[in-house]
Amino acid sequence: MEKKLKIFSITARWLFILCLPILLLTVSIGWAVNSHWLYNYGFQKYSITQTPALAEFDLEEIANGLISYFNSDEEYISLIVAKDGESFELFTPEETIHFKDVKGLIWLDYWALLGTGIYVLAYSGLSIFWQRKSHWRRLAWGVVGGSGITLVLILALGLGVLLGFNQLFYQFHLLFFSNEFWSAEGYMLMLFRGHFFYDTALFCGGITTGLAVILGGVSGIYLKRTRG
Repeated sequence: MEKKLKIFSITARWLFILCLPILLLTVSIGWAVNSHWLYNYGFQKYSITQTPALAEFDLEEIANGLISYFNSDEEYISLIVAKDGESFELFTPEETIHFKDVKGLIWLDYWALLGTGIYVLAYSGLSIFWQRKSHWRRLAWGVVGGSGITLVLILALGLGVLLGFNQLFYQFHLLFFSNEFWSAEGYMLMLFRGHFFYDTALFCGGITTGLAVILGGVSGIYLKRTRG
């Protein structure tokens, strides 16, 4: 019985360590998807408002519409805009299908965040509730380990982004999308140019790194102060 409990404890701890990087990464992706600041930053940085075809559009309203769609139960996006006094659907049928596929990945991120978040909180809560120094130190070591793995993964992904983002971006679309509607001609490509997603990748990497450093640093300080 004692041996089984030990195996269970070790398995639970390693699962915690492996869940932590997934949790931190999915948090940063969810943050990016819902960040009005990130959309507006991209629109301003790449002078989207100066694009003749987009000059009359309210870009903030478009960003709000996208964020609302990604968090809704609507299957296809419908954004009505006005140009030259006439209203029309902003995105083509091909673009709406692509946004549906993107939404599926976003919700996959949400579910992964929820699952790993529940486990990490449950494991942490039980460790703290146990009120034994040895359990708290094991939890702290787990956080340090999970944070370390996160930083290694972000470093590897960061190098890939810096050295060949376009190729990574292309391979990502081949892997996760069953069609080529992501390259459909229309307003989607005018609004979101390749460099926007490069900045988004850096944003997610920065958020994930910051969270890992904070959690790992706090846990490391605790381990140092309670050593011996």
